[in-house]
Amino acid sequence: MRRLLYALGLAACCVSAPAIAQESPRITLELNRLEPQGSGCRVWLLTRNPGDEALDPLRLDLLMFGKDGVISRRLALDVGPLPANKTQARIFDLAGQACDAIGAVLLNDLLACGPTAETRAACLARLVLASRVGGVSFDQ
Repeated sequence: MRRLLYALGLAACCVSAPAIAQESPRITLELNRLEPQGSGCRVWLLTRNPGDEALDPLRLDLLMFGKDGVISRRLALDVGPLPANKTQARIFDLAGQACDAIGAVLLNDLLACGPTAETRAACLARLVLASRVGGVSFDQ
């Protein structure tokens, strides 16, 4: 009985090891800074791809929420291509949107992540979102 349990335990370790080894690196999207630009807001987004494959295209479907929790804007944002083993800053302006009125950003969906629908689905699970902007969350 002891030998059987040992053999089953060893088999379980061997089966799960390749799955761990094949796990893709996490892609980080960080809301880094909001900068007032007249009546608008400049948004600084850091993207990190620690993987060995470039992501091209990389398009986000974002929802901006006001401090009151009401959606104030929806936008499609092209942040790719994102080269392999690279961190990049992407900057976009929100005309007519004051920075201090932004309460949260939601990644509603990925519109594209790589050339096929299969890579888009796999990308969503690899994303890690973060915000360095006080009082403004960045979630999915």
